Amino acid sequence: MDLDIALILTQDGITTGAVYALLAIALVLVFAVTRVIFIPQGEYVAYGALTMAMLQQGKVPGTLWLLVAMGAFAALLDGIRVMRGGARGGLAASLGWTVAYPLALAALLYAMPATQSIIVQAALTLAILVPLGPLMYRLAYQPVAEGSVLVLLIVSVAIHVSMVGLGLLFFGAEGSRTPAFSDAQFSVGALAISGQQVWVVVASAALIVGLWLFFDRSLYGKALRATAINRNGARLMGFSPVFAGKLTFVLAAFIGVLSGILIAPLTTIYYDTGFLIGLKGFVAAIIGGLASYPIAAAGALLVGVLESFSSFWASAYKEVFVFTLIIPVLVWRSLTSHHIEEDE
Repeated sequence: MDLDIALILTQDGITTGAVYALLAIALVLVFAVTRVIFIPQGEYVAYGALTMAMLQQGKVPGTLWLLVAMGAFAALLDGIRVMRGGARGGLAASLGWTVAYPLALAALLYAMPATQSIIVQAALTLAILVPLGPLMYRLAYQPVAEGSVLVLLIVSVAIHVSMVGLGLLFFGAEGSRTPAFSDAQFSVGALAISGQQVWVVVASAALIVGLWLFFDRSLYGKALRATAINRNGARLMGFSPVFAGKLTFVLAAFIGVLSGILIAPLTTIYYDTGFLIGLKGFVAAIIGGLASYPIAAAGALLVGVLESFSSFWASAYKEVFVFTLIIPVLVWRSLTSHHIEEDE
């Protein structure tokens, strides 16, 4: 290996690490606010890439009907709650998002002529998949929100398995790759940087900065931070943990889907690809202790660079090297942290 090869490998590692950083931040956010280890985060990456690929082929993706079905089921649960004497407040708005919005989106996709605009296709992909986040929280996590971390983990595993099976049903076993957002090429010494790589790094950095501003400057962002620190305290101050959970899952879904859209032109995505990508983001989140956003982002870059260099030295064992990284981190944290019993 010479310096030029090392620079090329580092470039590839930074590109993939930028995506892992987004996923790691989403995992830290979800765990901090809801105590959910969100294993299906990677499935949003695969769904995002494959849904956009189907839109580019002029097909209506099966994920649209998943949105319709989940929305109808959520509306049914809200209706049962009202019939049992629950408060009617917010029912109309809930029906608008769970029933009217999916049906209107379905009508739009069937009536809308096929478009070659990547921006429009990306916007439609986000419009289909991002609402799945709060619906998933409403249907799967909200009923057991006060359960132990183990119970929430079991729910996450069940959702992951279901989403992988549905992905095979919606998209088939064949992989897909979408056209690049930009065909530009840049040369910096021995490095050849594609326009898509620039898109990935710039979009990831912009989203990270946007999340920092959201948490630091906005009222909802500060409320989510407060919920992450003390759920009961946030509830006593008038901020609903249910709303916090739904908002958190909106952000996690947005990050996952956008990550899938960004990496789809760089690699072939299959229906089950998201699990491995999500696990690498989880390794970065563990490096951050499932608590620190900056350390998780730095850990993601480390994971990306390690994966890139491992693929050069021993490509058959690159996953082993990446996942072995978690062992010394866990050992160090177990020796330096104090165990606290979880409140029942």
